[in-house]
Amino acid sequence: MLDLMSESTLVALIGLVGGIFLGLAARIGRFCTLGAIEDLHYGENALRLRMWGIAIGVAVLGTFGLSAMGLLDLQQTLYLSIAWNPVASIVGGLLFGYGMALAGNCGYGALARVGGGDLRSLLIVLVMGISAYMTLGGPFSGLRIWLFGATEPATAVPSFAHIIAGATALPVNGVGMAIGCAMLGLTLLSRELRASASHIIWGVVVGLTIVSAWAGTQWVANNGYDATRVISHTFSAPIGETLIYAMTSSGNSISFGTGSVIGVVLGALIGSLIKGQFRWEACDDARELRRQILGGALMGAGAIIAVGCSVGQGLSAFSVLSYGAPLTFACIMIGAAIGLRQLILGFSPSI
Repeated sequence: MLDLMSESTLVALIGLVGGIFLGLAARIGRFCTLGAIEDLHYGENALRLRMWGIAIGVAVLGTFGLSAMGLLDLQQTLYLSIAWNPVASIVGGLLFGYGMALAGNCGYGALARVGGGDLRSLLIVLVMGISAYMTLGGPFSGLRIWLFGATEPATAVPSFAHIIAGATALPVNGVGMAIGCAMLGLTLLSRELRASASHIIWGVVVGLTIVSAWAGTQWVANNGYDATRVISHTFSAPIGETLIYAMTSSGNSISFGTGSVIGVVLGALIGSLIKGQFRWEACDDARELRRQILGGALMGAGAIIAVGCSVGQGLSAFSVLSYGAPLTFACIMIGAAIGLRQLILGFSPSI
């Protein structure tokens, strides 16, 4: 495979294929972070949130299964190679969740809506990508480092599987796979979920996209000559990467993140055409537009502070059972619930 294309092109292709399935899951399977939270709080329906349980369980089981087969070095993944900052997880998660409510979608969901012809979401994506890079290495990076400290290498593996294995002398991979099975088992206790094959199938598909990304990028890292990052899907900094690549492709190489971002848009386009839902939409309310711009900016900054968005922390980081994943994901949900309460119930004037 590496004889036919460059390593950067191959990892971008891996991201593209996984992104297409994520885009299909969003448009056909209705896999959506904010939609799941809205259904839970205002529709008293946890079915779409349980899809996340399926996706996370499959991702954890598959990721530690890869590790057990020697196909993935868990400590090469971003989330287990850096020290965990709980304050950053809390603040970044709350910012991201609140911004998600204001914008009406997370970065992944906005990309999926772009594939369906929603130009409002295109603006959210652009603002989020720029905000993420401004916080990562731009004018706000100094403030971020001053408030939360610089990223430090992990001195001990920040994973629940590793700490449990260390305390019990059980194998790490066995612990991780057991946790993944437990998550799936608990989620499938829901009779409503068991009666909906489509929700289960699309939850499995999403989980497998995370696993396939770990497997693919690890293979390239092991067999290539370049310093390839072992990475899975996330939609904060990669949106900024895609914008930069679009402007500087002649002097820059394509990345996994760029392939993933393009893949979600393409998969969502295919899904919307299949369902006959593609239509051009634009914003006709200045107040709504202002709210969405602010939401996109908060999501970009929050995702960089928390080291991941709802997909990056809620799925990719969760798949390696990092310390930060459940806390960040919980804070994203809390931030989104606060934002939705403001917008729907109006405990304070909406922006």
